[in-house]
Amino acid sequence: MTKILKIFLIFPLLLVGLSASGQGYTISPVNADAVLKKENIQAHVEYLCSEELGGRATGTEGGRKVASWLEGNFRVLGLQPLGGAWLHGFTTSDGMGRNVIGLIPGSASPARYVVLMAHFDNLGYLNGTFYPGADSNASGVAALLEIAGMVTRMNTCHKIYRNGLIVVALDAKEKNQAGAVELWRLISAGKLLDPVSGQAVTPSQISLVVNLDQLGGTLAPLTEGNSRYLMMLSEEATGRRSSLSNANKGRGFGLELAYDYYGSKDFTRLFYRRICDQRIFLEHGIPAVMFTSGITLLNNKPTDIPASLDYDVLHDRIRLIFYWLDKVL
Repeated sequence: MTKILKIFLIFPLLLVGLSASGQGYTISPVNADAVLKKENIQAHVEYLCSEELGGRATGTEGGRKVASWLEGNFRVLGLQPLGGAWLHGFTTSDGMGRNVIGLIPGSASPARYVVLMAHFDNLGYLNGTFYPGADSNASGVAALLEIAGMVTRMNTCHKIYRNGLIVVALDAKEKNQAGAVELWRLISAGKLLDPVSGQAVTPSQISLVVNLDQLGGTLAPLTEGNSRYLMMLSEEATGRRSSLSNANKGRGFGLELAYDYYGSKDFTRLFYRRICDQRIFLEHGIPAVMFTSGITLLNNKPTDIPASLDYDVLHDRIRLIFYWLDKVL
């Protein structure tokens, strides 16, 4: 076999995981699929719902343990601390809250950022009753970690994203979104320093905020009998809805998508603009997206347990959100 023939036979193998673009070849997001495992998603949820963590209420020992565990995961994933620390404490009416913040740098100069966040706190023990909080919001935290891992995987494959990804595990959502309010305070006050540039992250540099809140349930479908669905709440002009729809169709996910909360303007406004963590950013003019599978009859009850989630569907929701985010970044 001649050397030229060998080259022609090998060359197609070098393009596995690549897709054609107008300027040559781009790294395909399919490369990130290798690190997304259903068993890892389930393991995250089960740990977060363990009695050892006591329901993850803000200001409790369980909440502190979760924050430390998340810091360890951020380190393993290679996320960089902003302002020299992953843990950012703040006070609430029930004691110390802790946000966990890490960065995957982008290439834009001056820097631009997408914020990806999910709250890790839950109700804890109320009147002696344990609230494990599997769907609310261990499912969102599991998705946060897996998506961060997928973006990191793309970096190892030499994918260059223009936007940096600020990954935030929020505390105190159940305390009037105090963790998100604190995150906004740090940004607006110039307290989060990019470890690459040394400059403060400013509100004008944030392209989009993405909130993951309750992603594992299938008991409240959009269409009766169809467990494969996902809701994206956003402004039509800023949510990149076509990117989600195109990924859903083009990659064969086949999820039923909705861009409102079960067709209700009032409930869409409630969950998008008032009672979830993206609220504070929307109030300050920062575009935001919320991904959710909706509230079921198990949420905020002792019955919100890991076994109630559909991990096959959650796996596909995470993968679709990543494919959308790959376009946004």
